[in-house]
Amino acid sequence: MFQETALSGQITFFQKLRSLDYILLFCLLILGLVSSLSMYSTEGGEVLYHTKSHVIRFIVFFSMMLIFSFVNLKLWHSIGYIFYFVVLCLLIWASLYGVKASGSQRWVDLYFINLQPSELMKVAIIMCFAKFYHRTQIHLVNSFKNIIVPMVVLILPILLVVSQPDLGTSILIGLSGLVVLWLSGVNVKYFIYSSLILLISLPFLISFLKPYQKLRILTFFNPDRDPLGVGYQIIQSKIAVGSGGLSGKGFLKGTQSYLDFLPEKHTDFIFTLFSEEHGFIGSVLLLFLYAIIIYRTAKIGASARSFFGKLFCYGFASSIFIYVTVNMSMVLGLLPIVGSPLPIMSYGGSSMLATMIGFSVVMSTKIYQKQIIA
Repeated sequence: MFQETALSGQITFFQKLRSLDYILLFCLLILGLVSSLSMYSTEGGEVLYHTKSHVIRFIVFFSMMLIFSFVNLKLWHSIGYIFYFVVLCLLIWASLYGVKASGSQRWVDLYFINLQPSELMKVAIIMCFAKFYHRTQIHLVNSFKNIIVPMVVLILPILLVVSQPDLGTSILIGLSGLVVLWLSGVNVKYFIYSSLILLISLPFLISFLKPYQKLRILTFFNPDRDPLGVGYQIIQSKIAVGSGGLSGKGFLKGTQSYLDFLPEKHTDFIFTLFSEEHGFIGSVLLLFLYAIIIYRTAKIGASARSFFGKLFCYGFASSIFIYVTVNMSMVLGLLPIVGSPLPIMSYGGSSMLATMIGFSVVMSTKIYQKQIIA
């Protein structure tokens, strides 16, 4: 009976409620709790601005995610291009009239939040590509049109984000889009050719980087070349992670919180603080939590009958994996500092909003997993 109603789209509210992935919801709640406690620790054990703001945003956006989860998957499919176009317009607005901070012009002032459109584009590009390839027959995926059009759609926001300048986010947007292209069936040879062209062009492309971006790359190879300047952040980050040992120094006992050795620890370097306080064991448990979230998201995609839902879930799960990997590799000195937030853990309203919108579509796919989108 439930399958028949699901196929016809007539699902009652209680059936939708039962269809939610409660394991995924529980993991998101645990991650939200851990992130709130970590934010509390960054402020030295006091409930100050960042902690209050982070907790309020998590409660609001998590509640919004639950509400949007009940939206029919067909509606998410229908607004795929619209969502991309709106975020693209916001990117153009941010580049021309956006709020400036720390030498970058990335934010749009919406009065109640300074929105960073580039964070929303990470989800918008996945949704747009999932819609584009939804009706594309497998033998036409590698046609000239179906390769060129997505590449133009992907390059436009990348160029806008690079101009802000925000090289790190532009790379993550590019990776999110390329993952969906690969999942949709684009021939591997195109990725190989593109990688070869990129490698050959690398010396030429580096000449266009901003001076601080070049310094970050040089610092990655040798952090000790400027230990009190550009290399300070990554050196202190590795010291903090290493000092955590097996079980950590304990909650609210990290030197990074109380002695302020590490700047911006509440944003991209939140994992450093967490690892120092909870050690190797705590870090592994946090990774395990992310692994469950990624697995449950991919599992929802595997059970979906609509190719749009399947492609979005696989793409979003892959993107979360990329964001976590890049952030943790960055703070451990395995990658250059690129300004990649750790999903939900890092402070930032735009990043959390984008993440929760993504999980809204994932949950909608779970509820309407039997639904076939024409």
